[in-house]
Amino acid sequence: MSEHRRRSANPGGEEPPSRRASAGRPYAYGSPVEGAPDYAGEQGGPASGPGRPGPGAGPGGRRPARETAQQPRMTRAEMRKQGRKGGGDGGSEGPPNGRNAGRNGKPGKKRLIDYPRFGKSGFKRWMPSWKQVLSLFLIFFGGGVAAIGVAYAVIPVPSAKDSIKLQNNIYYWADNTEMARKGDTNKQWVELSEISRPAQDAVIAAENETFRTDSGIDPKGIARAVYKMATGGETQGGSTITQQYVKNVYLSQEQTLSRKAKEFIITLKIADDKDGILTGYLNTSWYGRGATGIQAASQAYYGVDANKVDICQGAMLAGLLKGAALYDPTLNQANRDRMQERWNYVLDRMQATKAITAEDRAKCGQKFPEPIAVKAPASLNGEVSYLVDTANQFIMAKDKTITEAKLARGGYQIYTTFEKDKVDALKTAVDQVKGEILDESKREADKFVQVGAASVRPNDGAIVAIYGGDGIEKGHYSNNADSRVPVGSTFKPFVLAAAMQYGVQTKSGTTQLNPDSLYLADNLSPIYRDGKPLTGDDGKPYKQRNDSPVTPGYVSLKKAMQYSYNVPFVQLGQDVGGKTVEKMVTELGILPGSLEPSSTLTFPLGTSHPSSIRMASAYSVFAARGQQTDPYSVSKVMHGTEELPNFGKPQPKKVLEQAVADNITDVLENVAKNGTGKKGTESIGRPVAGKTGTTDAGTSAWWAGYTPDLSTAVGMWREEAGNPKLLSLNGTAGHDSVHGGDFPTEIFARYMKIIMKGKPVLDFPNPAPWGQEVDSSGAPISPSAPASTSASAPAEQSTGPTEPSTSKSPEGPLSPSPSNSSTCQGNGNNCGPSRSPKPSKSPSESASGSPSAPPGGGGGGGGAGNLLGMMGQ
Repeated sequence: MSEHRRRSANPGGEEPPSRRASAGRPYAYGSPVEGAPDYAGEQGGPASGPGRPGPGAGPGGRRPARETAQQPRMTRAEMRKQGRKGGGDGGSEGPPNGRNAGRNGKPGKKRLIDYPRFGKSGFKRWMPSWKQVLSLFLIFFGGGVAAIGVAYAVIPVPSAKDSIKLQNNIYYWADNTEMARKGDTNKQWVELSEISRPAQDAVIAAENETFRTDSGIDPKGIARAVYKMATGGETQGGSTITQQYVKNVYLSQEQTLSRKAKEFIITLKIADDKDGILTGYLNTSWYGRGATGIQAASQAYYGVDANKVDICQGAMLAGLLKGAALYDPTLNQANRDRMQERWNYVLDRMQATKAITAEDRAKCGQKFPEPIAVKAPASLNGEVSYLVDTANQFIMAKDKTITEAKLARGGYQIYTTFEKDKVDALKTAVDQVKGEILDESKREADKFVQVGAASVRPNDGAIVAIYGGDGIEKGHYSNNADSRVPVGSTFKPFVLAAAMQYGVQTKSGTTQLNPDSLYLADNLSPIYRDGKPLTGDDGKPYKQRNDSPVTPGYVSLKKAMQYSYNVPFVQLGQDVGGKTVEKMVTELGILPGSLEPSSTLTFPLGTSHPSSIRMASAYSVFAARGQQTDPYSVSKVMHGTEELPNFGKPQPKKVLEQAVADNITDVLENVAKNGTGKKGTESIGRPVAGKTGTTDAGTSAWWAGYTPDLSTAVGMWREEAGNPKLLSLNGTAGHDSVHGGDFPTEIFARYMKIIMKGKPVLDFPNPAPWGQEVDSSGAPISPSAPASTSASAPAEQSTGPTEPSTSKSPEGPLSPSPSNSSTCQGNGNNCGPSRSPKPSKSPSESASGSPSAPPGGGGGGGGAGNLLGMMGQ
């Protein structure tokens, strides 16, 4: 025993505890080992107990307590842990000074980082001390400073001249043969002394007024750009000229945080060299028209060198830096309007910053400095320029990091879906028809005639051919295949598809109808919703015109499509619901931005304006038996040796039941065989389905048609270059009016005969039964028949497949036909010629009761009064 254990708490010769009492009770710094007897109060031996005072007991028989060195007991796990830390055995505790105990009671090693903190409990154990916080800050701050210092030392400043070493982009046909090379040869480096002062001042006023005095860095702009990139948002460039210049130099690299860090370092290195920065910026900026740099831009837009640019021209060129694709005034009227506003803004800022005087500003006045015509490279003549434009637009839409400027720098290999034989055949067909019918020297109406066309593969989506115009070498720069003009009655199949797919509301619920359903087709018939006639803006009952004044009575929807009657489809649009029709149209691939409001009564007649590319794609869904695939013009993009993502083939998705698509094809095949499309398509010699379209006043004419393996849309209209107003086709080619069954269908037929020559004839599938006959109110009784069994349609006054006359009767009461007296039956929703009695029905109702639009449907009549007869066939 140690001397400490032998010492008595009561010096005076009291007897120490017996050996037997202490045997088997080892202590570590005075604490009992777990498992030893618990002496909770008295400190005597085992013989000492109640009634047996031990040796040395004090008054009352109690022995005074012994003072022993004791610490709180540790658990067995804590003892093992402490032993491992201190190197001692697991049965020892750490010393009270907080150090780890080693073997034989020697202190253990102190932890380098006291975390979690020793001797603390609860949340304090995990709360770092102020020393730890300060140390951590100093470590990170010092590391950051060191990293910036190293980066500043090792990141080189790139050569601005090297950054304008541009490469060609190579475009390939679908068979991988080369189609075109496009690269910027219009580039030349010039020193600042060779750039006019007005051109310099205009750029500074437009982009960074404080350029000559600022530090070159916009902290807010950098933070915003870093945040956008870190969160996956759209990338942004620096807001100062210095930052934009550095971005131009690094434009070919990825938009990443590391690249942003490089830009920051380079900006710091060059910030004081204002003349060098401005020289580099003006020589590396993108101005459009294939021009990189102020010298190339001056030549491209005004045919002068950069040192000859005046104040008015300099303001226009500076305005292009905001985005040449949106501000080049020669591309379209919207661009011109934007540039006019931007031009005035730059001039005003130049005056405000005293770069020019009020007298200088007045010299420009409001007379915009018109750029010269574009000088087109010979390699992009004919349709190639439109093919390249279509491919570029697709690339930029699919990958937002690829901008027009980035494409202009080149280095891309672009594999398109265009098939050369089809592109050549489509151009040949258009050129032949236009050459045969147009004579601008004889007829004013033959001027400014435009044609846009496109072909899309069903079940694939590949755009295999387009016709975009006469060619940029002839001064036609816009791509007609992507132009948007009203499509007229080519829209009607979409309404029928919606009624068959989603149904119309009847008393017994929503019912999917079939093309044998009977609807009133008489000219100037009222249109009903919920059993009530609709009114126009003039407050009078709205009466829908057909393209001719015939009164054929009730006809099947198949027959109504054959002769393109307007009345049945306007009523059907109300029965289905405008929103439901809109849903169907967008599911077929028509872009929502090209649609007119579905609440208007004439929405089913094609007041919307999709492009020929989108119309061909939408009709391809019928040919693909209900499978919709987004149209695409690029199948692969390489940059150097790297294949870029996001350009895989789109996947088809089902948007129509197969039987619905096949029945629509059957209806449209009848249009081509016996209806408004017969005159143009009968010479093709193979099954064709399609629909004509003509707008009010003849502002456009369309044909959209397809075979089992190809869908094509052809549009024709008149529009003067630079003036977006549509002109009437009436009088073109000596015709009083031009319909979709005329020249557009003829172009389609000639094109098909060229590309289908020698190829096997493919038939459309026979349509399976679908839906049931759901007739409009007042329709004659037809024998009950299973769904899809054709009901007997009444004899019609119109007897031939030719298009109805375009003469229009004035709005007024419906005149009875000689053979049929006009009566109103049932609730009077539709009035028509008297036939054999039939139970009363409201529109799209199989029994009785008023109709209501299906969920999400219901078009309004607002604005209908001044849209009478908007569309024909």
